[in-house]
Amino acid sequence: KVFRLGPVVDVCLFASPVPLEYARKAGALTGPATSVPLNGSALYGALLRAGQQGIADLSRVSVDVVGREDLEEAYAELSLPTGGLHVREEIAGVATLTAFHERLYRKNETVLAFTCLNAVAERLATAGVPAVTMRATPGAIRSGLRTATLLGSQRRLEEAQLAVVVVEVPTLRDTHRRSAPRQSREELRLTVHRFLIQEAQRIQATVSPIGDHSFHVTATRGSLSGPTDGFRVPPFIERARTALGVALDVGVGMGKTTQEAEAHARAALNRSQAGQRGGVFALDREGRALVPAPRQPVLPAAQGDRKSVV
Repeated sequence: KVFRLGPVVDVCLFASPVPLEYARKAGALTGPATSVPLNGSALYGALLRAGQQGIADLSRVSVDVVGREDLEEAYAELSLPTGGLHVREEIAGVATLTAFHERLYRKNETVLAFTCLNAVAERLATAGVPAVTMRATPGAIRSGLRTATLLGSQRRLEEAQLAVVVVEVPTLRDTHRRSAPRQSREELRLTVHRFLIQEAQRIQATVSPIGDHSFHVTATRGSLSGPTDGFRVPPFIERARTALGVALDVGVGMGKTTQEAEAHARAALNRSQAGQRGGVFALDREGRALVPAPRQPVLPAAQGDRKSVV
């Protein structure tokens, strides 16, 4: 289907990371592609449905496709133990994933399977293994559509790679020594949010707040090239200092998916905050420091030549 539709679509949006990875490995993707994220509201929704079905022991479960880090973060938020979690992050076929869940259930190591594929859930049900499918929520679908729309609209740019910018406001971080009044913190957070929305509109990006002191900007590599002077300076920092008098910490990451790009952005942010690698603030799709191309020198025009040097 991807091969057939490739020439007539601007971007491919897959229902989960599984078909996206299959299409990528098959070499079928000729343009931008992303998938609906299943590591956020979809994961929490699956946990809630499991509780509604009377599954009391959510500490002994098997999970496919979703990353262990995302799963452990969700369990920590819900104060659930993680010692009995069995996670298979690698993309695999229906038969392989079904065997993974069923083997653990037969060995009495799990009481429930969480799967990202309906076909796996159906086979497990036939085998008598309790299973819950992680279904994309409306919010997750909207997030996927926003990312896909952004990628599609920027496809004609020379570099349409998905890019994520993680922005943190150091002033909003609580510390043991000092904590600003809640009202002033909220006013500052809203001020920075409005500023980032204005900046994002300039480059056709989207902004979402994450937590009390950080923001998530989804863009493309091409759209970030201008504000970063070809990835020589971090985005937003100088304008925020000039317009708001506020310091920002910024990390930029590229990736095949939103999750991968955000992971690289956070790694770049941590590296920058730790003062490592000479001020590197951006990582490419492989997680390596993004080294900008050297500027081309402007050559003087030859005597008598009236043409401009570009």
